[in-house]
Amino acid sequence: MNKFALLATAPEGAGTMSYVLLFGQLAFLGVLFYFMLIRPQKKQQKQMAAMLSTVAIGDSVLTSSGFYGVVIDVMDDIVIVEFGSNKNCRIPMKKTAIVELEKPNMEKSE
Repeated sequence: MNKFALLATAPEGAGTMSYVLLFGQLAFLGVLFYFMLIRPQKKQQKQMAAMLSTVAIGDSVLTSSGFYGVVIDVMDDIVIVEFGSNKNCRIPMKKTAIVELEKPNMEKSE
């Protein structure tokens, strides 16, 4: 039997059904992509923005380059960080260079 004869006898709605199935699979992959990649990244960006908005003088920070320091001044998008025990080592840097933030304990010593 000829291949073209089989195609000619196929039902007319079969091609439409395959397109619906294809678009359904693409929609499923799009939703999966959103929940696996885009949504967690946006959540992490919101957490980072919330953390950076709470930077205050006296906070201990870890920079993206791996240095630990203490914030001594805060401006709009720049912080001045003091590194090590040498009080002369003060470096201005962008807030976005801060990776971790640790607030000092405000407990009273008894």
